[in-house]
Amino acid sequence: MKKLYTFFCFILIPIILSASNKIDSLLNELDKTVDNYQFYSNQKEEQLNKLKELLKYTSAYDQRYQICGKLFDEYKVYKSDSSLTYARKKLEIAEKLNNPRDIIDSQLNLADIMGITGLYKESMDVLASISINDLHDLKPYYFYIYRTVYGFMADYTISTQAKRQYENLINAYRDTLLIINPPSSSTYIMVQSDKLNAERKYDESLQLLLNYYPQIKSDIHERAIIAYSIALAYHGQREREQEKIWLIISAINDIKSATKEYISLRNLAFLLFEDGDVDRAYKYMKRSLDDALFCNARLRTYEISKMMPIIDKAYQHQTESRQRLMMKTIIIVSILSILLMIAIFFVYRQMKKVAIARQSLSFANKQLNDLNNELSKINSEIKDTNRTLSESNLIKEEYIGRYMDQCSEYIDKLDNYRRSLNKTATSGKVEDLFQAIKSKQFIEDELKEFYTNFDITFLQLFPDFVEEFKKLLVDDEYLQLRQGQLLNTELRIYALIRLGISDSVKISHFLRCSLSTIYNYRTKIRNKAIGQRDEFEEKVMLIGANKE
Repeated sequence: MKKLYTFFCFILIPIILSASNKIDSLLNELDKTVDNYQFYSNQKEEQLNKLKELLKYTSAYDQRYQICGKLFDEYKVYKSDSSLTYARKKLEIAEKLNNPRDIIDSQLNLADIMGITGLYKESMDVLASISINDLHDLKPYYFYIYRTVYGFMADYTISTQAKRQYENLINAYRDTLLIINPPSSSTYIMVQSDKLNAERKYDESLQLLLNYYPQIKSDIHERAIIAYSIALAYHGQREREQEKIWLIISAINDIKSATKEYISLRNLAFLLFEDGDVDRAYKYMKRSLDDALFCNARLRTYEISKMMPIIDKAYQHQTESRQRLMMKTIIIVSILSILLMIAIFFVYRQMKKVAIARQSLSFANKQLNDLNNELSKINSEIKDTNRTLSESNLIKEEYIGRYMDQCSEYIDKLDNYRRSLNKTATSGKVEDLFQAIKSKQFIEDELKEFYTNFDITFLQLFPDFVEEFKKLLVDDEYLQLRQGQLLNTELRIYALIRLGISDSVKISHFLRCSLSTIYNYRTKIRNKAIGQRDEFEEKVMLIGANKE
């Protein structure tokens, strides 16, 4: 048993969900169609106005007869009063034309529309005035009107006995219609399905209708009628979901065809009301009532008027409940809004305090950053100073050592030179003595050796000086050194500057050059500098600065 239950759950649940989704989709489409009912009504009115304009300017009776017939058909399920008017005009024209068939056809039109408007006696009187022997091809229409009017009377009467009599007449005329109509006609299909539904042969009825429905191509009014018949068959089978689906399909086609005399939307409204969808039920029932009043379909108006108060009461009750809920919601929202405003006020105050604190913190951070930057700058300067001092100490150590060695060598050389002169004087070589005294060779040799020692010492301290110096110049061809030459005069000038001797007077004295020569060399070099000339000597001071 449990397995059987599980099996049915797996089979039925997807079917139910699928049907539910289809109903929701169709209801949404129906909502849009109902909302746009005026659009379809306007289309209908435009079509009717064209026919009325054509009738206005047509004088030939046979043509006027045809136009009145079309106007009767178009107004029949749209506005019954107007349909009745054109049925009478059609009869008048037929009598003028003195065509017996046209007269009978017009009388049948008159009886047909009288039945729709609730003039059942008048309709029967017109039908009774027609001889069945004169009908010929109009017999199906004649018996159809009888069946329809008796159907209206059966729905309208409150007498059980009268209702049973009318139902017997309905069955009789239904059978007649099945005999005289071809099986492929829409009338036959509808009457046969009606008979099968009355006999509770719902499966056969559905088979007949569902096979016929896809064959309907353009006539959306016929589609609405057949869809309603399908809904009735499903109603007999108690297939509520399928009944809803086909009632929705029928209602959509009714509204799109601008039909005002219908039953699908009303029945659907009642089903939705039973399901608790009061909003849609009220909307659809009101639309049905407005259309029935517009069409002057008395039976439909009566049927709707019985159900409308019940739905309206439920709708009003629901509306009142919603209003009460809305009022409660408004009160709660108002209280929450006040609380929110209070909270916002306190949050705002707190945010202002936080903003002030942030400003103070930001200012303190700025001051701290400035202080850090200043400290960094000072640290950098201290590092530069330490580097410079370290470099100066290294230079001093190097050059003091060299200076002491040089002085010792000079003392030895001077002593040897003194002995050489003394020896020359003692030997009486006065002429040689004067020559030796007058000669500058000794000084030149010493200067040469002095500059060589300077060059060697400097390049030991700054081995990459020459290459780095050349990189600071646009053109360095004139700085090319002779073979065996370590530094030339220009390089020695800037070697001295690198050592911290920037005074041109001292440089000229050291290099034994005139002051103007020193100026010229410095100017010439600066003119060849890459970038700003004023920054050239500062860049020179940075050569080898990474070495300590």
